[in-house]
Amino acid sequence: MDKTLFDKIFRDSNGNIVIAQAPNLPIIVWGVASLLKLIFTSGFINVGLDLIAFGSLFTWAWEELFQGINYFRRVLGFVVLVGFIGSRIFSNNII
Repeated sequence: MDKTLFDKIFRDSNGNIVIAQAPNLPIIVWGVASLLKLIFTSGFINVGLDLIAFGSLFTWAWEELFQGINYFRRVLGFVVLVGFIGSRIFSNNII
């Protein structure tokens, strides 16, 4: 049976449509660190939490990009990776 474009983009190897999944560890760590950054708004703790949040979201996006269950999840990882790095570059006036 030929797979349609829809199947290639949204289905996993078992034939299930996968768009969202339960949060994995990097997304949970990113969420907790981001929420804690709202409490600790300055100082070394904020810088450390920012680094943890960046690293965990980067890890999640990288994993999705190269190990995503379908093409949709891989594109999602790519978009988050490029968008997050781009926002960091432009918000810190690196360019």
